[in-house]
Amino acid sequence: MNPILVFQKLKEDVLLTYQKQYPYFEGNWKTFSSQDIQNLIDLITTNVKQTVSEKWIYTHLKVETNEKLPRKDMLDILSQFVGYSGWDEYVFKWKEEPAIVLTAKAPNRAKIYFVLFPVLVLLMFLSYKYIKSENIQTIEVKNAFTEEQINSDEVKAVLIEKNVETPIQIIDSKIQINAKDSSKIVLKSPYYKEKTVIINKTSNPEISLQPDDYAMILKGFMKSDIKDWQTRKEQLNKILAADLEVLVMLKNDLGTEYFNKKEFSEKLIVPSVSLKKMKVIDIQRNSSNEINFIRILQE
Repeated sequence: MNPILVFQKLKEDVLLTYQKQYPYFEGNWKTFSSQDIQNLIDLITTNVKQTVSEKWIYTHLKVETNEKLPRKDMLDILSQFVGYSGWDEYVFKWKEEPAIVLTAKAPNRAKIYFVLFPVLVLLMFLSYKYIKSENIQTIEVKNAFTEEQINSDEVKAVLIEKNVETPIQIIDSKIQINAKDSSKIVLKSPYYKEKTVIINKTSNPEISLQPDDYAMILKGFMKSDIKDWQTRKEQLNKILAADLEVLVMLKNDLGTEYFNKKEFSEKLIVPSVSLKKMKVIDIQRNSSNEINFIRILQE
């Protein structure tokens, strides 16, 4: 089989594997959103221990047709993600796949089976989705102090079952899971304190996350139009550690910028359009609760 055709099949299998973790996604690569891309990157990192950039996904997976084959190391990563040892095994699988040929002279009974079989499969699928949906719970994620919904982009959720972590998609500040006898969910955010909750079939909880005060102050500096420079400087000096390291990941996989405390503070003191487009994705603290590491995504 043509390698390009095999790669197209691999793209389909990547989508099917993604849908096993996110059953509510029923689209295709054309409708694959930026949030779906981030979820896929996280899944590949967790399951394969390898990284794929957002730019690579846009270049090779989001496109409808591929004119040339991507690098083999990337093909290996995707093949491992869908359950194979690598690209070579995946290609071998399709070489061994028997061809299915339908002839015009097939018996009438065979034609009837051919028509009825897809209908039976569809009925089984709908029955499965109905049974599965009975145990699905919708959990709202809120700010513990204001009781307002938390922006879905500011928090990540992970389902832990038998020591296996599976990312959960958060849509409109809500989590939907197929609750079992006891499901553990861990929620992490750069702006809120980490929280672990246990969900069961009978509960229908609302998860409240407690804001991290210093992280919220930092968020306010980055997103608001405060013009009192002296106040900013004094507050930043209090919440930022002397050995602060800030890494800003640039768009289109162009690399990373580094800032120390002085450089980053000067950037925060004066509000700007580029500052408001920065998205904090990780904050770490030292033993004195000062912020000593920040990772930012330049949007």
